[in-house]
Amino acid sequence: MHWAKILGVGVGAAALFGLGIILGHFAIPKATDPLSSSTSDSQDLDLAILDSVMGQLDASRIRENLRELSKEPHVASTARDEALVRLLLERWKDTETGLDSAKTSEYKVLLSFPSWEKPNIVEVVGPNGMVFHSFKPREKNLTGEQEGPNVLQPYAAYAPPGTPKGLLVYANRGSEEDFKELESQGINLKGTIALTRYGGVGRGAKAINAAKHGVVGVLVYTDPGDINDGKSLPNETFPNSWGLPPSGVERGSYYEYFGDPLTPYLPAHPSSFRLDLNNISGFPPIPAQPIGFEDAKDLLCNLTGDSAPVPWQGALGCEYKLGPGFRKDGSFPEGSEVKVSVYNSLELRNSSNVLGIIQGAVEPDRYVIYGNHRDSWVHGAVDPSSGTAVLLEISRVLGTLLKKGTWRPRRSIIFASWGAEEFGLIGSTEFTEEFLSKLQERTVAYINVDISVFANATLRAQGTPPVQSVIFSAAKEISAPGPSGLSIYDNWIRYTNRSSPVYGVVPSMGTLGAGSDYASFIHFLGISSMDLAYTYDRSKTSARIYPAYHTAFDTFDYMEKFLDPGFSSHQAVARTAGSVLLRLSDSLFLPLNVSDYSETLRSFLQVAQEKLGTLLQQHNISLGPLVTAVEKFETAAAALGQRISTLQKNSPDPLQVRMVNDQLMLLERAFLNPRAFPEERYYSHVLWAPNTASAATFPGLANACARAQNANSGSEAWAEVQRQLSIVVTALEGAAATLKPVHDL
Repeated sequence: MHWAKILGVGVGAAALFGLGIILGHFAIPKATDPLSSSTSDSQDLDLAILDSVMGQLDASRIRENLRELSKEPHVASTARDEALVRLLLERWKDTETGLDSAKTSEYKVLLSFPSWEKPNIVEVVGPNGMVFHSFKPREKNLTGEQEGPNVLQPYAAYAPPGTPKGLLVYANRGSEEDFKELESQGINLKGTIALTRYGGVGRGAKAINAAKHGVVGVLVYTDPGDINDGKSLPNETFPNSWGLPPSGVERGSYYEYFGDPLTPYLPAHPSSFRLDLNNISGFPPIPAQPIGFEDAKDLLCNLTGDSAPVPWQGALGCEYKLGPGFRKDGSFPEGSEVKVSVYNSLELRNSSNVLGIIQGAVEPDRYVIYGNHRDSWVHGAVDPSSGTAVLLEISRVLGTLLKKGTWRPRRSIIFASWGAEEFGLIGSTEFTEEFLSKLQERTVAYINVDISVFANATLRAQGTPPVQSVIFSAAKEISAPGPSGLSIYDNWIRYTNRSSPVYGVVPSMGTLGAGSDYASFIHFLGISSMDLAYTYDRSKTSARIYPAYHTAFDTFDYMEKFLDPGFSSHQAVARTAGSVLLRLSDSLFLPLNVSDYSETLRSFLQVAQEKLGTLLQQHNISLGPLVTAVEKFETAAAALGQRISTLQKNSPDPLQVRMVNDQLMLLERAFLNPRAFPEERYYSHVLWAPNTASAATFPGLANACARAQNANSGSEAWAEVQRQLSIVVTALEGAAATLKPVHDL
């Protein structure tokens, strides 16, 4: 692959489609090409190869991969992170198990770190300036792995330095509504420090919301009621269970966007234009610091003021008060304030992506990309190394077949290890910025396996509707871990399911937000994407995520002891992801079912009619064009499905196959409109952009209606509603046109 070569082509779906057919047809290797000497244009998925791969994926090798990957902290751009870059290159260049090629791409990106010399600290300061209590800047060393020169202290990445001091208030989850609730209670927030808990809104949003109301500093903790099912005692938590111990602190990026903060929409090369530091948006405007719940308890259980609302209460063993300030009979003198000292700094660092490539035998210019990030906050056994351990095992098995000469995929496979994901999906975003045109023209799908195992109960899959069918097909053919005797599919459906008007009861698929490296692929490039993992039984725990998330307790022993003893769930994810990968790379016809989008669009339409229809009618806005657009899409999708069925029964010409596959591949691009959400960076997909409204429908329309509901007809707010409706209608009509026969102009 010549990754530096980018074709200067527009991103419109129709133009991409036509050019893709022409380029693709002439790019197919002829018989003289050494890659195609043992293949034909009709090469299809080989079930014997698929079975062989499933049988060779080894749980014990995945375990050893994880042990190696997580034995030391590997924060982005550190020496250990770079050592793992070399490990990946070595594996992918191995003469017996390696791939066709492996390479790195390096970017100079803006990262944020705490100070080694002056650790961030939280103090209770009396009216006379005396420090009455100083909270620990680090987690307790419970297993000998929580201390050391490479263990970053807990901090809020990209929070600015500063030493704000003020009376403490409790602000629940730090949402805009939470701060308004405090003000409605008569609390003056100006000059206060807000104690918030994780969940509800993003990390950075807590500080942004707080600053709007005059708060000068933010503390964030994980409540045991949100993560430990209420358990908080040392003997109830790690290392005695999977629960977050009292000193555990969730690190994380508080940057509101993704990608390198200095080079939005540009790859972060040394020569690229960079914003002035004063012009960067998305950073927290005030200092912020995460703390453990044992420290939060000392603060929260000593607050004065009115009782917090019932939904704001938690599991720290006291009644939560709102403040401001501490009660007279508590642990701290009356009038004491909280001082938050943050010494974070911004640094330009080099961060690398690693790419391992298997060139396709028939369609080398069509890519199936399988990726995960490499960097962690500390040891990162679960996040992200469980995913990388699986990635390495899949690439080992496929590399072995490749080197033996027994298999080569129809389409090219790209394995990717992304850098600096924890700071804001940086490596994957820079990659999509650098190769935007090439990736939009040629990428079939993106498979993301970040945390491969949250726990060992069931598969969890998220993705766009067309990938549902290939995930279901893979899951039906693989046995679930444990003694049930069920397939992964049948086990999955027991834990989470929905009623489909087309298929009956099926497993529930989640949608894709911006929680991992799939974000820029789906939202920015419009590439069909998915995220796969094994997870826990949500009927048995209310944990919002595995309890050791982003802490120094996320270690190999934590994984082996509490999440996946025997690594059978890792193996199940490897088999599922490996099967999906082979089906996408080897099938003659791409296993993307575009008709599954019809169900989503029909659901969105029904919600729009039920929740927004009356309001829109009051302002003389009709949903009629949207109804027609959905019907056009349904008709076009069904017709394409029938055409594919007809072709599959015959011996189709390679160009016919190529044309149909390009329609399937390019459908997702038709939903992009880079001008739809000017306030949202990188979000161009009109179906999956952030929806902050209560109606689960087309996000732009829902958000615009929510903002306009109290505005007068003829206002700019209602003009925006009409604009968003037109954007959706145009996108659906364009998607339907993409699916029609290519000669139908």
